[in-house]
Amino acid sequence: MERKLAGPEKSGLPDTDIAFQEAEYLREELKSLSGAGRVLGRSAPVKRLMRDVEQVAATDATVLILGETGSGKELVARALHDASERRDKPLVKLNCAAIPPALMESELFGHERGAFTGATQRREGRFALADGGTIFLDEIGELPLELQPKLLRVLQEGEFEPVGGSRTRQVDVRVVAATNRNLRDETQNGTFREDLYYRLNVFPVQVPPLRERGADIGLLASVFAERHARKLGRTIVPLTPECIRRLQAYRWPGNVRELENVIERAVIVARDGQLDLDRALQGTAQDILAVSAAPEDQAAPARILSLEEMKRLERDNLRRALEATAWRVAGEKGAARLLGMQPSTLASRMKALSLKRPR
Repeated sequence: MERKLAGPEKSGLPDTDIAFQEAEYLREELKSLSGAGRVLGRSAPVKRLMRDVEQVAATDATVLILGETGSGKELVARALHDASERRDKPLVKLNCAAIPPALMESELFGHERGAFTGATQRREGRFALADGGTIFLDEIGELPLELQPKLLRVLQEGEFEPVGGSRTRQVDVRVVAATNRNLRDETQNGTFREDLYYRLNVFPVQVPPLRERGADIGLLASVFAERHARKLGRTIVPLTPECIRRLQAYRWPGNVRELENVIERAVIVARDGQLDLDRALQGTAQDILAVSAAPEDQAAPARILSLEEMKRLERDNLRRALEATAWRVAGEKGAARLLGMQPSTLASRMKALSLKRPR
């Protein structure tokens, strides 16, 4: 894969080393794809979403994917890339919430040897790796304010300087960003640049939350059950209408990711091929799933919760998980593992809900 350099600049790193860095990244990308799927659903909100993706995929327009945590924003980014003319080039991903601020500039733009303590060799950044393809910047609202002008420059001019470098690099990269925040509010609060917001918001795509996709829950649950049963070498029976009604009665604050975690647990504790939802839902949805085992026409409709009630419910659930793990966020014994989410996502939700460890 060729790299464009402005003027006569040549790489100080042998081509074989650069190729090795790129191969390592792409190997990791292939590993991540082993369990990846596509956007699944037949509901009206998903059909509208995929129409938007189809319309913008053929262009090079910057796309801002909006949606709640766990709603499938990364899958939408992949669908957009796969439907574009850049499909044969890399889709390079970076979660802005998972990288310490001090390392973010190097991750994005690379660095030269000796640029800072510990920089023993030249390293390519994500934009260089994505040259000719697409870069997906997840959790873009977490990007440090001091780096936002540099990202704006890449969007506008297609150029940047690596950390410690004096020559300008030029790249041809399509930018797709995602956030679960209201960036317009962030611009008013001074935590996100207004010019960058408008440059990212060329074509906004809204990913619907799972609670608005009730008709898709049975399909998604069945796909997840088959996937995890196959991974575990088990055989399970199809989900019953009663199981699907129970799943549809819950509002899924963690969206599709939470649904998959619940189904995976149900497969693990399955008996004689029957999913054990009672055990799988313990500590997650048990207090909310009020649908009885009676026939559907006798089941009382689930009460609709207000936004404030949903926030309080999520906050209480996160607090219980943190208290059970002595407020450890990451690691094998951390709350993120218990909740089935990424540590960066848990940290982001704690910040959004003002959830702090008591003194």
